[in-house]
Amino acid sequence: MLSHELRSPLNPILGWSKLLQNGKLDRARTKQALATIERNAKLQAQLIEDLLDVSRILRGKLPLNWEIVDLATTITSALDTVVLAAEAKSIQIELSLNPSVGQVRGDGNRLQQVVWNLLSNAIKFTPSGGRVEILLTRAEGSTGAQMYTHTATDLNYAQIQVSDTGKGISADFLPYIFEYFRQADSSMTRAYGGLGLGLAIARQLVELHGGTIWAESQGEGRGATFTVQLPVYEGSREQEIVTSYQLPVTVTPDARHPTPLSGLQILIVDDDADTREFLVFTLQQYGARVAVAGSVTEAIAAVLQSQPDVLLSDLGMPDIDGYALIRQLRAMPLATGRQIPAIAFTSYTAETTQKQVLAAGYHKYIAKPAEPMELVAAIVELVRSETQEKMRDEG
Repeated sequence: MLSHELRSPLNPILGWSKLLQNGKLDRARTKQALATIERNAKLQAQLIEDLLDVSRILRGKLPLNWEIVDLATTITSALDTVVLAAEAKSIQIELSLNPSVGQVRGDGNRLQQVVWNLLSNAIKFTPSGGRVEILLTRAEGSTGAQMYTHTATDLNYAQIQVSDTGKGISADFLPYIFEYFRQADSSMTRAYGGLGLGLAIARQLVELHGGTIWAESQGEGRGATFTVQLPVYEGSREQEIVTSYQLPVTVTPDARHPTPLSGLQILIVDDDADTREFLVFTLQQYGARVAVAGSVTEAIAAVLQSQPDVLLSDLGMPDIDGYALIRQLRAMPLATGRQIPAIAFTSYTAETTQKQVLAAGYHKYIAKPAEPMELVAAIVELVRSETQEKMRDEG
């Protein structure tokens, strides 16, 4: 199953890429090919991320960045990422949030991942024209004790429920639904793909936050409801909000400026030629002047010749890595490379890597692969913040 799920996206990616290279596709087919390549690349990226999460969890190496989290915001953020999939199947999403539920203490990104997994699962197994409902309420004590959860009855809980009108869960499979690599149908004739990791990861994340998660279903063809309860940190706000979810508005880095990187000199440091070529083309489209270096030695020489406005560097490179590069730059005189705004753009995605990146001297961390607009927005934000800080210092 693992081999099938990892290899399957590669077939349309490689196939359509070959046809595009032949130059014989008309405009409509070219658009279809590019959309298919993008969709399957995103699918494989998610599969890889799930496998990495499982590895971190099993090794006890999944750190959490603790903060006070507003669950209403977490839920709507997760919805932003699945609404297009719901619209493609004409699935109605009903959202009911009670802001007076309060806040919880936890890792906001990981809790958003839990909600995303539950929503993705609901949309995946709900037929076209169906309905998915998300509720945020408050529960007195934990009411969902199951053999695969733990409970504490002396706390107030924030409760998230995701219900659907989809395929449902058989009574025989229900006790195993949160286990790794478990699916109700794992045969070669199964109708739904996936590795069977999303719900297992969601369970682990919820329990790491001191919460519980369980599933309920009246049987196959009768839909399912997943419930998450998390200890409330403190009380909050107003009255209940009931609404139908609307497609979010996409915001560009600077809607008033078609070339938001205009006038910026950006130095790209990466040992992979394909990555350099992609980054050069992308950033030039947004107005930047771009220089490239394939190694740390070349990067230092480029900085000494002409100091860039922004550095975008890989971490893993032969001989000398990106950490050594930023340390050398920060050790230079002020007029040379010491104050260059720098972004680490890397395939190393562990939480500890992010902390090491910032501690070494980079200002931002972006994981590969990244959307072009994500890169552009990060550069714009970094330049703005550095400019504002410089003006405050001078003032």
